[in-house]
Amino acid sequence: MAGFSDIVGHEQIIAHLKNAIALDKVSHAYILDGPEHAGKRLLAEAFAMTLQCETVQGTFSEEEEPEQMMLFDLPAGKDFGVSQAARDRAAMTEPCLECRSCKQALGKNQPDIIYVTHDKTVISVEDIRTQINGDICLKPYSSRYKIYIVDEAEKMNVQAQNALLKTLEEPPAYAVILLLTTNADAFLPTIRSRCVRLTLRSVPNEQIREYLMRRCQIPDYQADVSVAFAQGNVGQARLLATSEQFNEIKDYTVQLVQKISTLSISDLIDELRVLTDQKENIPVFLDLLLLLFRDVLLYKATAIPEGLIFTEQTFLIRQIADRVSYRGISRILKAIETAGRRIGANVNVSLTLEMLLLDIKENIL
Repeated sequence: MAGFSDIVGHEQIIAHLKNAIALDKVSHAYILDGPEHAGKRLLAEAFAMTLQCETVQGTFSEEEEPEQMMLFDLPAGKDFGVSQAARDRAAMTEPCLECRSCKQALGKNQPDIIYVTHDKTVISVEDIRTQINGDICLKPYSSRYKIYIVDEAEKMNVQAQNALLKTLEEPPAYAVILLLTTNADAFLPTIRSRCVRLTLRSVPNEQIREYLMRRCQIPDYQADVSVAFAQGNVGQARLLATSEQFNEIKDYTVQLVQKISTLSISDLIDELRVLTDQKENIPVFLDLLLLLFRDVLLYKATAIPEGLIFTEQTFLIRQIADRVSYRGISRILKAIETAGRRIGANVNVSLTLEMLLLDIKENIL
């Protein structure tokens, strides 16, 4: 758990949540919708910790009514009629990390921040009744709000959603329910209509790259591949950058391409055993191949290394670019995409990969 300042990207969502706190317009229910590892839980926990922070609540306990505008969208250097007191309140929408509530939240034992638990496959009606409906009627133990964080909320079955709906229709003033999901469309329309929906968007690649290099101490060449693979998902990029398995597959892919023109058919089949014995890694292998040969195409077109994803393999990329024609690269890229579709359709994996590697070998002179 951390504050808003520790979250990479998602500036609009952070601004919305901070405005809600600064303007005392916190909704009783939010849907945080986005891919796995995109940062939904970080946002929910930062919001919850800030709402309960004793320093933040002390700042907002003044009698002055907050201005009804989006404080965090105001250009610097202009006042727009917003008082300094309101600006001070806006600046204080970061948890202090020092008060008792923040320390409890950091230790995952803040009594008024409740994590709804469930089994791996479903959130049942009993989960909702016992952990939310049966508990929400009790006032907060020590804080202004009582906050419920429901991860993987798309796993609520219809009965569970209907049970939750009863609470959403008449929630206590102190209740805040945060539904974290990879698929908000799985909720009943009546659930969606009673929640503020915040959709997580892709984070710019350069922002993720800087995060990996500065905060996670990931080398630039490793960060580049992870960023390209993660497609705007910060959490996924970090997982890939620190995954030994991913780096092993990446090294295997590069080494295979490096020597493919010298391998016999029987040697190619032997090389493929590493993949066919670990079939869960095949989609990653294909995606890495696609990125590598797109680098080859880029270098062949520009003859400069800027913009390459496999930056540490510039020499290999230049070698392949000199030996393959534009038509050959096009054929290779098409063969990789075709292999992916065939494997997705449950065509024989070994045969599909053999044909792919032969296509690559034939087009690299």
